[in-house]
Amino acid sequence: MPFNEWKKVNMSILVTGGAGFIGSHMTHRLADLGEKAVVLDNLSTGFRWAIPDDTPLVEGDIGDQELVARIIDEHDVDAIIHFAGSIVVPESVADPLGYYLNNTVKSRALMASAVENGVRHFIFSSTAAVYGAPETMPVTEATPQIPVSPYGSSKLMTETMLRDTAAAHDFHYAALRYFNVAGAEPKGRTGQSTKGATHLIKVACETAQGKRTHLDVYGTDYPTPDGTCVRDYIHVWDLVKAHSDALAYLRGGGQSTIMNCGYSRGFSVLEVIDAVKRASGNDFDVRLTDRRPGDPPEIVAASDLIRETLNWQPELDDLDLIVRHALDWEANLARRNSI
Repeated sequence: MPFNEWKKVNMSILVTGGAGFIGSHMTHRLADLGEKAVVLDNLSTGFRWAIPDDTPLVEGDIGDQELVARIIDEHDVDAIIHFAGSIVVPESVADPLGYYLNNTVKSRALMASAVENGVRHFIFSSTAAVYGAPETMPVTEATPQIPVSPYGSSKLMTETMLRDTAAAHDFHYAALRYFNVAGAEPKGRTGQSTKGATHLIKVACETAQGKRTHLDVYGTDYPTPDGTCVRDYIHVWDLVKAHSDALAYLRGGGQSTIMNCGYSRGFSVLEVIDAVKRASGNDFDVRLTDRRPGDPPEIVAASDLIRETLNWQPELDDLDLIVRHALDWEANLARRNSI
């Protein structure tokens, strides 16, 4: 049923990491739907300007249970959408303890705050990295979860905690396993703005616009058609729509669930680079180098469950459109940073 049928008078949604890439898109979507939101973000990778002017921002840490309890009370929070965390696979290999702290320990604290303060609905940003290097494609939610990086393991541990918490308390969750998120809000209100971001489409767009000297391709000997990794790229605006659909589902009495969030088709690194070159009209420097640790050769979503459960209908399933929106955002960001 429609998302706004379940709005509650004076109730708010707590968006953790809401000033970051995906979180800021979520705050704009909630505002468009007439929902009240409050953002909790430590601003390590996020920006106050990325969220709507009338959305309150609390600068702080999701592991601070006293702070989270105060936010829940002061803003009458009835749901949490949890984006905050660390997301770079190679970095997680180098700093596993940091990733288990940010993604697992602090998520446990956030869950505890939700349970202790009567928040019944929880949306979690999980990842396709929980599957590791699966042998068959596309992956379904039943595909064995064998992470090959601490990042994937940290997210899978949080899924386990959500399952056990829901079994013990009046607490319902949806964990969405993201595939590769890219693009930018179609109206140009927000996009990926973090310096030093590692996502392929972001890096390629920066290189196309001269913000980087070159682009590295990590590995050309994978068992894929052109030897480079294959990923399922999903537009960030379709992704946050899935979150609002998931919250409507939970508010309507839906059972806790875990769902893949992708388009069910993959593109190689070289195909993405070609798409960015076409859209930008620039032929930039691409350098072939060795594989990175923790990168599976191919991962593509089976998305039947989320489409059936939430009646989720992607509207921006087009690689060229994703790239176009990402390039437009880079131009917007360059103008903003020059002011």
